[in-house]
Amino acid sequence: MASTPLRRAPAMQDVIGRDRRGSMQSDDTALVRQIRETHTPGRSHIVDVKPILHVIDDIFHRSTVGTDGGILLGTHVDSQEDRTYSLSYDVLLQGLSYLIQKIYIEISCQSLAGADVHTSTMELLRSLSNYSWEAKVVLTLAAFAVYYGEFWLVVQLCTTDPLAKPVAILKQLSDIIEHAASIKPQLEAIDNLIKAITKVTKLIVDYSDMVKLQSQYISEDTPPLSIATAHIPAAAYWAIRAILACATHIAILTGGRYEYVASTTEVWELSSLAHKLNNIHEHLTTELENCRRYIVERRYDEDYKNLIHLFRSLHLDNMKNLRALISHKDDIQPLVIGRSKVRSSLEVLRRKHVLLLITDLSLSYEEILILEHIHNDQQHRAEVEYEFVWLPIVDAAVWDEAKRDRFEDLKSRMPWYAVHDPLIIEPPVIKFIRDYWHFDKKMIIVSLDPQGMVSSENAYHMLWIWGNVAFPFSDERETALWNAESWRLELVVDAIDPEILKWIDAGKYICLFGSDDIEWIKRFTLRAKDVAIRAGIPLELVYAGRSTATKEKLRKLNRTIDAENLSRTWSDYTSTWFFWSRLDSMRCSKAKHHKTVDDDPILREVMTLLSYDGSDQGWVMVWRGSAETVRANGHLTSSTLDDFEKWKSAAADLGFVPELRNQLKQRHQPIHCTRLIIPGFGPDIPDRVVCTECGREMEKFFMFRCCTD
Repeated sequence: MASTPLRRAPAMQDVIGRDRRGSMQSDDTALVRQIRETHTPGRSHIVDVKPILHVIDDIFHRSTVGTDGGILLGTHVDSQEDRTYSLSYDVLLQGLSYLIQKIYIEISCQSLAGADVHTSTMELLRSLSNYSWEAKVVLTLAAFAVYYGEFWLVVQLCTTDPLAKPVAILKQLSDIIEHAASIKPQLEAIDNLIKAITKVTKLIVDYSDMVKLQSQYISEDTPPLSIATAHIPAAAYWAIRAILACATHIAILTGGRYEYVASTTEVWELSSLAHKLNNIHEHLTTELENCRRYIVERRYDEDYKNLIHLFRSLHLDNMKNLRALISHKDDIQPLVIGRSKVRSSLEVLRRKHVLLLITDLSLSYEEILILEHIHNDQQHRAEVEYEFVWLPIVDAAVWDEAKRDRFEDLKSRMPWYAVHDPLIIEPPVIKFIRDYWHFDKKMIIVSLDPQGMVSSENAYHMLWIWGNVAFPFSDERETALWNAESWRLELVVDAIDPEILKWIDAGKYICLFGSDDIEWIKRFTLRAKDVAIRAGIPLELVYAGRSTATKEKLRKLNRTIDAENLSRTWSDYTSTWFFWSRLDSMRCSKAKHHKTVDDDPILREVMTLLSYDGSDQGWVMVWRGSAETVRANGHLTSSTLDDFEKWKSAAADLGFVPELRNQLKQRHQPIHCTRLIIPGFGPDIPDRVVCTECGREMEKFFMFRCCTD
């Protein structure tokens, strides 16, 4: 077929000119009013648009103009696998094929006639008046997809298919490939506009789905959805108007006008429409996000209130409460045993005592080791049966690979249950945990009974103090244990050092001391051993360190003490850490029960020890057996032992510990600077603390610390 010289088509200029003169303002009140007047939806005209959109996507994907122009030159390779359409597609489209065909004819006629695009758009909207906005756009886009798909079928197959070739001749498309370079800018502009139309169409469908699926959280007459839906009619109008503009340009290339070369201005008209639709898409996307945030807030608020209600209600078992806390709606196995990585459902916790370990990712290895010891100890106690479950609290907004690695590392060290992914713990749960269980960075252990009721909002301290003896870890059990407790060496050291318990039974004198000054430690231990020999008492020395000493500092001190045989040490850092952590747990537990140093002798001793630990003078605590004890700061004790010859005879008559107490009291000089560092917040911090040296009320300061040790 002979090539026809390229020429400009006046008819196209007229169409573009008329479109350019039309209104291009989506916020034009008069235009929006006209659009709305065409809309009278009916219940009988409900259309499931999602399957139609899938077919439309398939057509557009296979007819996209690549940057290499391959689809025009016959070199385009489609990487998308053939999509298999089920019988349901045919059944769905049987009732709509006639309507799509009718719209197809209207589009064809309007395009060929070069009709005013605004007028044609309004006529289409009136013909679809009984359909929803998303149905109007999707059905029109489907009709155009047929129109556009037919055009490309003929163009692509006319050189190879014996049927397509004569059809191309009648449509005068057979030599369009010869003019590929000339019409490529026009086709690419059409392609970009189709992509913009499709994006806006899908967004309109998303709005419709939101109204249908989230009606319990948001209604059409409630902001922000009412604000967003006010823009839908104009968005639908501009999408359909852009469809007709695309069809007009395709019509120019069909029926003998393929040689038409669009001017830069006319290609700009298509680009301008695409730009407008992209702006509409951007604006609607913002409004949609506002709606989604509103829905999420409403849903979170409902879930939060539901949690409050659940934990105030009685239940037959703990499943409802645990599901509300842990179970993601689509996750039937939310738990995993950290070490073995075996996944599990919540059923393994049904009607069991459950201890929820609630922490952030700053959970220390020492805490895990202590918890593991307590967890394993229950195997030797037939009456004790419970499950640990780790609930890590993380901020999803800053979640990254480093935090994921930290979570996996901590989880791999746990022989108990944990959530397999911390992100399944949703914001309303985190808010509930913070508001009602007062979690804020520092680990808490919430104890739930077999019915899912809270028996203790924080059993951490009773676990640290008494271990499994505190089972079933209720506030009542904690009170009973304190009522039966006294200030004794077994309470102070527990099972941290079994050798000490043997010394108690043997009636030995036991001296616990601490400092990070190795020279003072050398002088003190030598003096203490010398005094013990002269006093004729069996004395054992145990270095308990300081809570403020770093791991490396403590290891170095322990190595020196062991090498020079100065005293017994706790070679692992965990034991020293646990010693001081238990003392702080005693303080917190007493504070929880509203005890003060004025009315509670155990708390008074604990606060004294913690105060000594906060000073730079070291500390010493001497016991005879389990209950007879005396304590003082390190420097005062050293100077008192230096003068042992002066009170040696009194010690022989009264007893070493009572006389040491008398001597310390006589020599006490309230010239000091005592610090008490209390980690924690809120209820963990007492309103008033008195100095253990002089009895005056101490000043309160806040300290913020970042420590990677």
